[in-house]
Amino acid sequence: MVLDELKLRVTARSLAADGVVLIELQPADGEILPGFKPGAHIEVQLPDGLRRHYSLCGDPDARDRYRIAVALAEPSRGGSAYMHQSLNVGDVIVTSTPRNNFPLVEDSQRYQFIAGGIGITPILPMLRWCEANNRSWRLLYLLRGRARAAFLDDLAPFAGRVQTHFDDEAGGVFDIGAALNDVARDAHIYCCGPGPLMEAVEQAAADRDSAYVHFEWFTPKDQSALANTPFTVILARSRREVAIPADRSILETLQASGMKLPFSCREGLCATCETAVLAGTPDHRDQILTPEEKQVSQSMMICVSRAKSPSITLDL
Repeated sequence: MVLDELKLRVTARSLAADGVVLIELQPADGEILPGFKPGAHIEVQLPDGLRRHYSLCGDPDARDRYRIAVALAEPSRGGSAYMHQSLNVGDVIVTSTPRNNFPLVEDSQRYQFIAGGIGITPILPMLRWCEANNRSWRLLYLLRGRARAAFLDDLAPFAGRVQTHFDDEAGGVFDIGAALNDVARDAHIYCCGPGPLMEAVEQAAADRDSAYVHFEWFTPKDQSALANTPFTVILARSRREVAIPADRSILETLQASGMKLPFSCREGLCATCETAVLAGTPDHRDQILTPEEKQVSQSMMICVSRAKSPSITLDL
């Protein structure tokens, strides 16, 4: 067993809403689980080499179990279909230890949370943390229909601070721009959900300090219109130079040359392949790094990001 891997047994599963299954996982060996902070996720290893990332939506203080909720994607690329149709109570799966690309800034006094559909999962532990630490918060929970709304019972005690919106009942999508106009400038905004919602929030919050706006992307942005040009990667530790063609990523090219590198999503969403940059200018195309981190360019996601400079030197 690799040190950052866990063997977890499925001890319970239930429908949290239409198309959403809630899965409880406990350590197969009975040991205490690693702790996590709000916003964390685990990587689940599935058959045929599939790896999928699911947010932890349970209590971070509960060290005997994790909870994840999985929405059935339409169409599914295999991960959500397996979790819904093939994973049963008693099965043992291999996962990573908790990772966090969506950490809660804990020194703020007020928060605005925006969840679309299954994007509620990383938000739930954040709400619990705010309650435990007496912080001001509000939640916008946006869905296509009430039947797909998971965790409404969990949110019921906070009715005064939770605003739900169902497109089918309201006759249209929620006006994010108008809602954010009423959010204090010093509030930290956390958003997770489908791409159109994320892009709407991104646009509506464009005039805010980016350090106060946080996103957890489940799907990559459409970057098909971006031009790809060849460049050279200099591998500092390996003392090699590798030409990266226009039609292949750094990760793909280095793997084809025989290098074994950590990776998972291949979409710039998980940070598994994050690599230190020693020289050159990256063309960042991931959804992980903040604008400030992209400006500094100390690292890059080699599964999607490329180089603006003729060559780029990596710590590999």
